[in-house]
Amino acid sequence: MSHSQNRSNSVFTIESKDIILREYQADDVDALHNLTWQPHFHKYLIGWNAPREQREEWFVNYEMPENERFLDAVSRNGDPEQYRLRLGIILKETGEFIGICGTGIKDELSPPSREIFYGISEPYQNKGYTTQAARGLIMYLFENTNVEQLIALAHLRNDPSNKVIQKCGFQYCGDVEIEDQPHCYYKLTK
Repeated sequence: MSHSQNRSNSVFTIESKDIILREYQADDVDALHNLTWQPHFHKYLIGWNAPREQREEWFVNYEMPENERFLDAVSRNGDPEQYRLRLGIILKETGEFIGICGTGIKDELSPPSREIFYGISEPYQNKGYTTQAARGLIMYLFENTNVEQLIALAHLRNDPSNKVIQKCGFQYCGDVEIEDQPHCYYKLTK
């Protein structure tokens, strides 16, 4: 695993065997929009399947600028503060945007509550790409930030997501209700 974080002239990336995590680029909005409308995606990630215009507004005005703030904060002192980082999962072989992986504060849970989250396009499920993405982000956070603990949530019936979390070494801590949905709650300490 390697990552590149020269903010002046390059795009932030985390490289794994088959995929690259990279900060959102302006031309990713259509791929992200299409991904969030796949049935398996919005079945478990509530509120992600917004109309195209709304997705673009969030993407351009909130998500890309917040990525910049996250990376700037980490480069200053290793503290991501309350910022989120949203990365595209890019298949090395084709350069295709096949999913998302990110981190942010889960407001519904008591601190420390920095979570990792992910979602991948259906044709690329069960190939190990999501686990590579999650492990890459976890390694980056533990090696380059002051984050000491991460959490992960997966819908009780989302077996693939629960398996990814477990493969990444998270410990099951019980079930929690988020937006009236039952979720498995996990923690991982540095």
